[in-house]
Amino acid sequence: MEDLKTFTDEQVVVYVRTKDQESYLEIVLRYEDKLLRYARSLIGDEMQAADAVQNAFVKAFINLNSFDEKRKFSTWIYRIVHNEVMNAVIKYKKELPFLDDMDFESGENLEEIFIDKETKEKVQNCFTQLPLLYAEPLSLFFLEEKSYEEISDILRLPIGTVGTRIRRAKILMRRVCQTM
Repeated sequence: MEDLKTFTDEQVVVYVRTKDQESYLEIVLRYEDKLLRYARSLIGDEMQAADAVQNAFVKAFINLNSFDEKRKFSTWIYRIVHNEVMNAVIKYKKELPFLDDMDFESGENLEEIFIDKETKEKVQNCFTQLPLLYAEPLSLFFLEEKSYEEISDILRLPIGTVGTRIRRAKILMRRVCQTM
């Protein structure tokens, strides 16, 4: 067995498909923590997030032959997790509050909240209070450090919509965090 740590994600996928299916563990090890963090930021429940990520890994493995290695694997696996999270939300009928009186004209800079280590836990708690519409792109951008283009691919939204949702999510996040 080769040392897959030097392989790109896409090279690992090809290796798993053509040589050794057991090497899929390398993909799981690379993505498990990131995907759990992403799912948890959307669902807010550790067990549901773990179930969604586990289901995503199984589906990704089953459908590995449909992955186009010319594309980014991370975008593909995040999209599968996104779908599993949406299924979990529907399954558990999680109601997410929407604030009708949102003011989207705020000049406040929420990036500073993410830098300050003392507020990270509060920020995580605030994420669970946001509607998924806004929590998803904000989580992908700040927590997973995805570009607008990658977020656009994962959520299947135009880049302009991604930017708008992130901007609105920042404003909403400020409001939610202030009430906690």
